[in-house]
Order: sequence, then structure tokens, then C-alpha cells
Amino acid sequence: MEIWLWICSLLNSADCDEHSTSPPMTFELARSSTKYRSSTPRPRSINSIQLRAERSLGSNNESLVTFSVCVDTETTLWNSTPCHLSSDKPFLPLLLQLVQEIVDRSPTRHNHITSPRPRLGPEPILRLLEAHSAAADSLSGLFNIIFLTRLFWLCACDAPTEVGSLYFESAALAPGLDMLSRDNHVPVLRTFLLSVGVDVELCIAGAVGYVVTKWLILNETRVGLLCLARPPLSSPCDLGMNYTSTISYASSEAHGLWLLRGYAPVQSMKSTRRNGHVTRGFPYVDPAEAALRYALAHQQLEAVVQMEYAVVFFHDYIQVTALVDNLRLHVSQLRFNNNNEDDDVEYDEEVYFPSRVRVWVGPEAGSTYVHSVSVSSSTKNIERSTEMHKEMKCRFGKSRTTPKIKAVMRMSTRNKIKNWRCDQDVEGNVVIYDATFCDNKTGVEVYTMRPAAFVGKSRVGVDDLFRERYTGADRPLLKSGGMIIGRDECRGEAKWRLSKEMEGSVVKWRIGGKVWVSYWPNKVESSYCDTRCVEWCEEVYLSLISETK
Repeated sequence: MEIWLWICSLLNSADCDEHSTSPPMTFELARSSTKYRSSTPRPRSINSIQLRAERSLGSNNESLVTFSVCVDTETTLWNSTPCHLSSDKPFLPLLLQLVQEIVDRSPTRHNHITSPRPRLGPEPILRLLEAHSAAADSLSGLFNIIFLTRLFWLCACDAPTEVGSLYFESAALAPGLDMLSRDNHVPVLRTFLLSVGVDVELCIAGAVGYVVTKWLILNETRVGLLCLARPPLSSPCDLGMNYTSTISYASSEAHGLWLLRGYAPVQSMKSTRRNGHVTRGFPYVDPAEAALRYALAHQQLEAVVQMEYAVVFFHDYIQVTALVDNLRLHVSQLRFNNNNEDDDVEYDEEVYFPSRVRVWVGPEAGSTYVHSVSVSSSTKNIERSTEMHKEMKCRFGKSRTTPKIKAVMRMSTRNKIKNWRCDQDVEGNVVIYDATFCDNKTGVEVYTMRPAAFVGKSRVGVDDLFRERYTGADRPLLKSGGMIIGRDECRGEAKWRLSKEMEGSVVKWRIGGKVWVSYWPNKVESSYCDTRCVEWCEEVYLSLISETK
């Protein structure tokens, strides 16, 4: 669905002569299928949802175009602000309006500071249009995401019921984020998110994540119904379930920092371990767990990886040094409320938590200019302190028989285990940082564990370690359920020695991450648990140009 290309084509349309009006031009977004069957008839027949462009003349006789979303060209659901076709960037008002309306409708960020919705000025959108004005198709994927996200709120919340029904029938209107992973769309996404700022970025990521979650829940429901009538399937992916609906980008514009940011709705992450049953190859949860799972689906992982790097020039080689500055993982809830602490929200404290993060950095695959790689952290060499106490007591009785002798020996072992274990590893020319959440009593890695099942209201063999995990002085996680690892925990430094011949060039490096999140019952009595993971990999540019030259 190339909506942006259709909009750009209006400038070159033969029917759009300057200083004149013309009949509205339409772009069909969705059409009702003739195969539709429903036990509940629609209140009114809806055939199509259309995007309409209508030309008019302004007060100074300038040519304007106004966009609107209509139902069967009769009922108007939404209108844009007029766009001046004579302007250098005629569709700047349209993009600005769509982005701001998405920000205003984004989910509430739970357990975070309360602040008003950010207001977006025209400068970030203008820079985006100027940076990618040469190729209109490069903006197509980003515009589709923005427009279809706004269309969701329009059809699901602000339109009559029959319009929403038609919207959810059309799979073409689902905002497929996988298009943003294409080579020609990645720079656009990076430019856009860097230009609008972090506050707007969080709102957009939350809004898009909410829409993607709703579509994935709908898709999973359809798959579950189809499984009841089809032969057994090997996995849900056989029916087209998508696990790639995530947003990520990396940048190296910050002074001495590589930055990787990623957003992934929990529902879009691949499940690795789960308690539950399987019917005909499709996993399902008992009806008693449906409400809990529905609440858990409306959560989103927000990951930030910051690595500090430096380039030092020596006489016969170039040294690149990198170390972890910050690993920040948060799981935000995609919901709408006033964020009032007195609100009694069901399943409020049932949240996924990070259980493992794996970050890697290094030159692009196939590079031949790296001579050696070295890391500063050794494999953990656990020390155990053993204390032994021996005691022997002798007592002679009154008889002249063999005396009674009593011997006692006590031995104790002390072993300190942290909640998070951080390791360094090397694979080829890539350095890997691996932080794993461990049970500090047994040392077992949390993302591989499963809590025992419940029998009625009594727990059978369940360790209470991770219950009430967001409260108390000894909690291993933040109050919000997230995790931060700084330099104090991940001290390992990595060094690459590069060929001196590369001086004066700019090379591509890659930075990536894989994050696991797990859910264990926190306050509810449930046997449901789940572990999911998501992976990102982005490219950054490393300048090997000496400042002294």
C-alpha cells in the first residue's frame, strides 16, 4: 500500500492545475469482502474506507489540497489541515498533524514521571523531508506506519462500529513494521526518531506498539479458531504469525557513544519457554488464565544500549576501544489511565522482567583490517571460603575399662552469588557482553527456570524468591520492573587493533543485542509463566580520521 507515493503523485497530476479546483481524487484503503459472514448483521452496509484529496483555492488564490478519510465517499471521519501546493514542502502540515495526533493518543507510561504530552514543532519534520527529498519512495514505509497508526485510533475509537468492523477485516491496514527493516527505510527511521527527540519517540513507540499488539492478538485469535477446523500444525508461524514487529535504530552521532535503541511489544517477541498446553500444535492458556494473559500482552520492552568508544592512533596501528556505558531495560505497560497510585488496576503488578541481555559490537562481517581483539574480563573464578572446626572431648569413667572419647567436627562453606552475572566473550572480531539474571540462592539462571504448578490455592514446591519482586530492600529489579547495568557491574573493556592503512577512512561497524524477558506470577495465584526474546542488529559508522591531520 503506497499511500505516500500516491500523495506525491498529486503534484504531477494533470487534473491538478495551479489556481484551479478539480473533483476529489480517492485512494481506496479497505473494501468489504463479499465472503464476509457474521451471525450478527451490521447495522449499516459499509463498502469501503477511502483517503480523499480535495483541491480548493485559498484566500490569496493559492492552490490548497485537503485530505480526508471517508466511508463510501459519503461520511467524513477525519480532515487534515490544508496543504499549500506552492510551498517547497507542501505536505509538511499533513505529516506534522499525523505525528502530533499519534503523540496525543499514545498510551500512558505507567510508573514513570507525570508530564504533559510533548508538542512537536515543524523543524524535525522539515529536516526529515529535506534529508530524503531526492527519493520519495524512501519515505513511503515510514509514512505508512504513521498514517496506519493514526487510522487505527480513528476507526477503532472515533468511528461507528461498522467502520471498525470493516477496518479489522482488512489485514492490509495492519502496520507492518517489518518494512522498516529494509535497507532504504532504515536511514529514514533513524533520521526521524533522532530529529523528533526522545519524549516524542517514546510516545510514538508506545502508540505503534499498542496498535501492533491489538493486531497480533486478533491474528492469534483467528489462528486459534482455524486450528479447531484444520489438521495439526507444527507451529503458529505456519499460519503467518509475525514476530518481527519491532522498532530499532542505532546512531554514532553522539560524541564518543554508540547508541542502540529498541522497542518490542511483548506479544511480538518469540516465546522460548512457556507453561501451558498444546492443542493441535497451537499453544493455549486455560480460560481462567485468559484475563492475565491479555493483560500481559499489553506490555512493551524498551531497551537502550550505550557503549563508549575511542579511537587512538599509534605509529604502526590504530586501536579502537569500547566499553559498556549503560544497559537499560524497561517493560512499560500499554494501557490508558491517569497513572494515579490510588487506582486499583487488576494485574497492575504482573509484569514481565528482564532475565538476560546479550550485547555485541565489532566490525562488519567479512572485514579484513582487524589484526587482533582483546577483552579485559576473565571468566568468573568463584572463590569459596571453607571454615573447619574440630573438637575432641575425653572423659574417664569410674571403671577401669576403656575411657569414653567424644569427637565433634563442624565445617561451613560461604559462597557469594550476585543476582546478575556479567561475562565477556569473543566470536571472530565481535566482542560479546552477556548479563544473566540468576537465583542468588541456587545460582540457576532465571530465564531457563520454570516455577512449579499450583494445585488449587496451595503452592506445590514454588520458591517464593521472585514473588513480591518489585518491593522490599533486597529486590533484584527496579520498582518499575526494569533493570539497569552500568560501568560498576560491567567493567569489561574491549580493544581492537586495526591496520594503519585504514587511517583516513570511515568504516561500518555493527552493534546488536538480544534480550530475554520472563514472567512469573508475582501476586496472583497462577501457574502461567513465559519467557520471550527479541534480537536487534544495526550498523554504525566509525571514523578513522585523525583530528591532528
